[in-house]
Amino acid sequence: MNLSDTLSKIEAVDAQWIEQARARQLQLTKPTGSLGRLEEIANRMAAIQRTLSPAVARPTIVVFAADHGVCAEGVNPYPQAVTAQMVANYLRGGAGINALARVAGAELEIVDAGVAYEIPQAPGLRRRAIARGTKNFCIGPAMTREEAQAALTLGIEMADRAVAAGCTLLATGEMGIGNTTTASALTAALTGRDAASVLGRGAGADDACMARKRSAVERAMALHGPHISEPLDLLGRLGGFEIGAMCGLYLGAAARRCAVLVDGFIATSAAALAVRFHPAVRDYLFAAHRSTEPGHAPLLDLIGQRPLLDLEMRLGEATGAALAVPVVRAAVEAFTCMATFESAGVAEAAGEAS
Repeated sequence: MNLSDTLSKIEAVDAQWIEQARARQLQLTKPTGSLGRLEEIANRMAAIQRTLSPAVARPTIVVFAADHGVCAEGVNPYPQAVTAQMVANYLRGGAGINALARVAGAELEIVDAGVAYEIPQAPGLRRRAIARGTKNFCIGPAMTREEAQAALTLGIEMADRAVAAGCTLLATGEMGIGNTTTASALTAALTGRDAASVLGRGAGADDACMARKRSAVERAMALHGPHISEPLDLLGRLGGFEIGAMCGLYLGAAARRCAVLVDGFIATSAAALAVRFHPAVRDYLFAAHRSTEPGHAPLLDLIGQRPLLDLEMRLGEATGAALAVPVVRAAVEAFTCMATFESAGVAEAAGEAS
């Protein structure tokens, strides 16, 4: 589906399904509300799938990788070649996301959305580079309008592909040297906050690097702010290819009624952009964890989600989202597999007292 068709298919979750799920929760052999937020998760999964027998089937994690022209401003302590090197590490199975995806029992997809350096051929890599990295947004737009649309379409296609293969729970993350600067610029534009309040140290920036990041975001806002009137402008002028692809994946998942786990700061900047494209997208999002990046909290407010986990993580790569997969699975299993008071022959009053 293209962007227009995808947006036309997104519908808000029906509140009646939430109420039906809550009614079932009251019938299960447990005190009311005793499973806390697991009940909230299960209720939303039921509403998203429009059934009181929701399932977590073929959970799939999609990691998009791309490079950023703003690295020319010295905003990151690592060389840009690290993006391609880390993608190769994913393909060898040696990164944090590989370990955590195995723990989660999730399939892992690695997508080159626009890496600047050559990635050695390896099984499992989807080569979908839109360009060899974005341009420096301190000088001009990060990408053309056509490139921004291509990034969104890539994400939509990945969501369509996963759902067609039977996936009912998607998760997404990213790799891209310099992308905390890009996400910070998007966050400032989306929230109206100043650069200093949304900037964090990312992959370990020192004070001098932080000053360069702040300067880059401030100059980008001054240059592009007057020309931003719609979400596509935000992505094209300030975004990254992997951020655009994640945004497209959220849109595509919502159009296909598939739940999505949102990783940390950078993934949430893409989610907030997706909500700007269509507000009902927030109904399909679960914030996996709370990042230590200062810009993450205002983005969580924008998408209207409380994180499921708070483990002081900031790795990216969808590692937080991977950890949240078993939480969602557990919520759904409890909802669908617990006995009711009637079927178990347990008196409701006794259940409430236990």
